[in-house]
Amino acid sequence: MKNQLLAATILMLTGGLANAALPGETALATIDKALHSKNPDTRREAVSALSIIGSKHPYQDRLEAMLNDKDVPVRLAAVTSLAEAKDAPALRVALDDSTPEVRFAAAKALFNMNDPAARAALIRILKGDSKTASNFIVQQERAGLRTLQTPKPMVVMAVRYSTAFAPVPGAGIGISKLLQALSKGSGSDRAAIALLLGENKDAEIAAALKQALTDKDAAVRAAAIQAIALGGDPAMAHHAEPMLNDKNPTVRLRAAACYLRLSSIRVGTVIRSWED
Repeated sequence: MKNQLLAATILMLTGGLANAALPGETALATIDKALHSKNPDTRREAVSALSIIGSKHPYQDRLEAMLNDKDVPVRLAAVTSLAEAKDAPALRVALDDSTPEVRFAAAKALFNMNDPAARAALIRILKGDSKTASNFIVQQERAGLRTLQTPKPMVVMAVRYSTAFAPVPGAGIGISKLLQALSKGSGSDRAAIALLLGENKDAEIAAALKQALTDKDAAVRAAAIQAIALGGDPAMAHHAEPMLNDKNPTVRLRAAACYLRLSSIRVGTVIRSWED
């Protein structure tokens, strides 16, 4: 009887472990789900998170695919993230986008990369053959449709958190988020400091960043885990694991990107791709 109970217990435990998702799988699922969300702000945040991981397969493929998103701000975010990754071929594709804003963003990004394709695109704009922005009516129609697609709570969240970490074309991946964050409130000031100091390899700063991971302000938590991701130390990957369940979607996505970035650096670590 004891042997039967022991066998049953072992079976239950091993079955539970088999069904438990690994952190890497959870991180992939978190980003993948966000990329396919009906909410455009969620998709845009996922695109921004992909830029943190870096130009690695399959993440770069997923980022390039977002150039086909139906939402203009999502495509703009994709252009900015592709610029961070210096993906000139994908940016050249964006030069043919149906929306002027996306074409212009791609042209500026390629110009900063000294890509010859930017010259022709910018000359067309200079000559008046191509615009840099949609007309007012189109912009209003686009904004109205976007409002219908974005739940009100997510609008508020996007204003407070997502815009604080939106990349700025032409700036470095850490500094670009810093420039946006500096214009926000006190929480975002601290978030900006986390990004600024995160590039330093210093024990005191590392300790402060770890403490910030549990800060009550989601913007600070998101910035802290992003700073850790950009630090590039694979030994820090485990700090992202508990944050995959954070109540804030921005924090969850940044944590997922952090885990995938640092785990891919770790020697001998294999992360399953979307195609597996």
